[in-house]
Amino acid sequence: MHLIAIGGSDAGISAALRARELDPSVDVTVVVADSYPNFSICGIPYYFSGEVAPWQSLAHRTHAELEATGMRLRLDTFATAIDVPGQRLTVRDSTGTETDLRYDELIVGTGALPSAAGIAGLDTLGPDDGVHVLHSMGDTFALDAHLTDRDPKTAIIIGAGYVGLEMAEALTIRGLKVTQLQRGPEVLSTLDPELGALVHRELDSHGVEVITSARVEAVTKTDHSLVVSGRHDDAPFERTADLVLAVVGVRPNTDLLQRAGAQLGAGRAVVVDESMRTGLPHVFAAGDGVVTHHPLLGVTYLPLGTTAHKQGRIAGENALGGTARFAGSVGTQVVKVFDLVAARTGLREHEAIPAGFSPVSTTAVADDHKAYYPGAQPISIRVTGDGETGKLLGAQLVGARGTETAKRVDTFATALFHGMTVAGISDLDLSYTPPLGSPWDAVQVATQRWEREHVKVEVRA
Repeated sequence: MHLIAIGGSDAGISAALRARELDPSVDVTVVVADSYPNFSICGIPYYFSGEVAPWQSLAHRTHAELEATGMRLRLDTFATAIDVPGQRLTVRDSTGTETDLRYDELIVGTGALPSAAGIAGLDTLGPDDGVHVLHSMGDTFALDAHLTDRDPKTAIIIGAGYVGLEMAEALTIRGLKVTQLQRGPEVLSTLDPELGALVHRELDSHGVEVITSARVEAVTKTDHSLVVSGRHDDAPFERTADLVLAVVGVRPNTDLLQRAGAQLGAGRAVVVDESMRTGLPHVFAAGDGVVTHHPLLGVTYLPLGTTAHKQGRIAGENALGGTARFAGSVGTQVVKVFDLVAARTGLREHEAIPAGFSPVSTTAVADDHKAYYPGAQPISIRVTGDGETGKLLGAQLVGARGTETAKRVDTFATALFHGMTVAGISDLDLSYTPPLGSPWDAVQVATQRWEREHVKVEVRA
């Protein structure tokens, strides 16, 4: 049997590894568009901050380690067409030579592409002009060369999502004066604004100029600088810098599968079922190019590295005849911004209402451990539950690094996966010792406050 996986990142490599793990006799070829298979794109900001070095350490596994599993890697090779009836994949190598590869099963993990978000200039200006994106190792090398060779003093980051915030920290550490532009009312739009404001304050405290409600319309180049222009609070604005980094989201890379006949769904991503089947015979797909099954929302588009790993593993198993199913994603995410950690899982109110819920939310502030033990720090926790059923719908957390905010959001994520109520979290038997927690953990302080505000308890006299 010959299995081909397209994509050298999370989904493609996970699929290939799972197939070889289950059946060492299967012939596995991985088609990789560049020379850097299995590199951690999520780790790139920490390379720029100097916390991770050298760049080669960003590889989850080396080329040699991957091939030691028995898979065959075809690097610098681009998949151009799928012949579904003939079960053939056309690829083009770095010399421009095209070849047809026969497959028994095909897994497509082509991921996503950077979005230009309708900003004029992002499609025409590039690294040579000082305008960068950060989506691949090639982008990493281009930005690294710019920082080394041109020694810019100022940078504008368009976008204040996860990568934008991480890069604001990295470039600040490197000594650049950073201006961050955010289209929404507050940074980190995956959080409610009152919690995003805590992240905003952290950026301010480290010298990052943050401009919210800024609609960027164009990036232009002059003889001496780059100009970012648009509207701020409905008034024209303009900022100049030596370097511009655009991190305004991604769009699913669906061209290959769409031309082969696959259907598009939420977010214009490729439709797959929970077994990662595309509906095309012998063709599976996984990762940032496909829809996501969400336990609360149904089918949506939610590109995350953790999801891509899981989906790829399922595709690799099912391509060999397995019956694995993707359990879904509740959108659990976390980011470190200087000395602050922000996390979320599940739904916010505006996301829950269209899904048919009756959401109500409460924000509580609780210490990460007993106050009498030195070093206690507050965590802000916003809990969203259904006002009619009491079902947990989501949680958002912001706390200082070291408060185990990331692990506490995992408690909420686990509860969401098992359909728990908000009150049920208060019943959990969580660990306690004064240096690390309290008899009622911070997550339970938050859920109990939600209960007090939204659950009526009748007591007989």
